Amino acid sequence: MIKAPNGEEIFVIDAHIALWDARKENRLNIHGEQFINCFYDYHKNLSPKEYLWPREEFDTYSPEKLVEDVFVRGYADMAIFQPVLLSEFYKNGFGDYDVNEELSRQFPGRFICNGGFDPRHGNRGLEELEKNKEKYGWQGVKLYTADWYGNSKGYKLSDDWAKKYLEKCQELGIYNIHIHKGPTITPLNRDAFDVADVDDAASCFPELNFIVEHVGLPRLEDFCWIATQEKNVYAGLSVAIALIHTRPRYFAEIMSELLYWLDEDRIIFGSDYAIWEPKWLIEKFLELEFPEDIQEETGVTFDLDVKKKILAENVARLYNINIEEQKEKLKNSPLPVQMV
Repeated sequence: MIKAPNGEEIFVIDAHIALWDARKENRLNIHGEQFINCFYDYHKNLSPKEYLWPREEFDTYSPEKLVEDVFVRGYADMAIFQPVLLSEFYKNGFGDYDVNEELSRQFPGRFICNGGFDPRHGNRGLEELEKNKEKYGWQGVKLYTADWYGNSKGYKLSDDWAKKYLEKCQELGIYNIHIHKGPTITPLNRDAFDVADVDDAASCFPELNFIVEHVGLPRLEDFCWIATQEKNVYAGLSVAIALIHTRPRYFAEIMSELLYWLDEDRIIFGSDYAIWEPKWLIEKFLELEFPEDIQEETGVTFDLDVKKKILAENVARLYNINIEEQKEKLKNSPLPVQMV
C-alpha cells in the first residue's frame, strides 16, 4: 500500500507484470535478441535515471528481485502475471507458467497467474487450454496477436479459430482477456497489434472482459471509440503510464481522453514490470493533476477516489477480489523487509 497525500492508505494491484528469461542461452535466433533490445530501449528512454538497470540484469532477473521491486519497494499489495511465451524466439519461452506458479505458492494471496493461447494451434491448442485451466486455474489470459507461428506473423481476434478459443474461455470460466494492443516490439509487425479486431470480439462475447493493454497506442482514438460502444472493453494503462515521467502532459492528455470516453470504472493500472518499476509510476500517478486547459476542455474528474479505482478497485472487480478481506488475508502473508 501507499499513503496518499491526505494520509489514507491506498491498496494497489499491479495488473501487468512479468518474469522473463531473455538470456543469450535461451534465445533461438536473432529475433530473441531484437525483442529484448527493444524492451530495453523502452526501459532506458522512459525511466528516471535512478531506476535504470544494467543491461545484463535486464535480460533476466530473480524472483526475489521481482518481489522486492513490486511489493517491498513498489507499493503493490497484489500483482497479476501476464506471460508471453514467444516460442519462435526463445527455446524455453520468454515467460514460464510454472515459474510464475511457484512464486505464487511462496507468497500466498500476492499473485494471480494468467496464461495464454494461440488460436493457430487449432484443436491441439483447445485441448491444451482446457488442461491448463484445470492445472493452473487461470482466471485470465494474455494474448499477443502479433506473435509469430511458422510462416504466420499474426492473427486477429475476429478470425474463426480465435472465436473458437474465446468461446472455450467462456465455457471454462476464463473471463478476462488481456490483449497487447499497443506499440510494436521489434521484430513484430505493427499492424498485427491493431486494435480494430477488439470491436468484433467484444460484440460476439459480451460475457468476457477485454482488457486492451497499452490502450491501443498509437491508436488511442480508435480504442476510445471502440470502448465507448463496447462496455466490456477496458483500458490497461501499462506502457502509457510510463510516459508520466518524460511526457507528463501527453500522459495527462491520454488519461483525460480515457476518462472522457470511457469512465473511471474501466481503467486499470499496470506497471509492465520489469520494463518499468511500479514505485515511481505509482508515486507520480498519485501526484498527477491535469493542466488547467485539459481539465477545462474535458471536464472529467481525476481525484483520489478515481485514482483508487484505477490502482486497484476496477481490476479487483474483474477478478472477484474483496479488497477489505484481502487486506486481512495479507497480514498473514508478510513480506521480508529486504530481499535483495
